[in-house]
Amino acid sequence: MSHISANDLKTKGISAIEFALSTAPEAIVSVRGKDKFVVMDMAQYHYLRECELDAALAQTRADLAAGRTVQESPEAHLARLDAM
Repeated sequence: MSHISANDLKTKGISAIEFALSTAPEAIVSVRGKDKFVVMDMAQYHYLRECELDAALAQTRADLAAGRTVQESPEAHLARLDAM
């Protein structure tokens, strides 16, 4: 993973990000020597979002298969949430 310092980002702007992303799908932006942010191009972002959705779907299917579900009316659901 590439690294960009906040100072490089200030002085070089978007070209610092483009350079860092030319060698890796993500780059870490460090502020005062500490990793603070991650930047990536939109294609990588969309790929990661799709992975998140796939993982959520797999978890939901596993919960359904294992019987970890509750079937209730909207009112009962809200009452259960209020009780938590």
